[in-house]
Amino acid sequence: MSIITVADAKAHMNVSIADDDALIGAKIDAAEAWIAKFIGAPLDDVTAFPDGTPEPLKEAVRQLVAHWYENREASIVSVTAELMPLGLYDLMQPYREWTF
Repeated sequence: MSIITVADAKAHMNVSIADDDALIGAKIDAAEAWIAKFIGAPLDDVTAFPDGTPEPLKEAVRQLVAHWYENREASIVSVTAELMPLGLYDLMQPYREWTF
């Protein structure tokens, strides 16, 4: 189950048409899987998040979905490649499970 809805993502991106709802839904699933792998826990894990998914992780999903929706290919910013939106790692870092 997704932690954000298509309507939530569309509101974040200021998208008002329904043409891309399936695409946005797929990007939500991919973003949640990517973030879950990065932090080491499913975003809807009640053991890891007994009070529900923290808002910073929901915002990370919104930002990642928006980035992938807007940039369907690799992003080039000036002369460097930008993999993730600025601040995305900062939103996820406090929830990351470190294992060595």
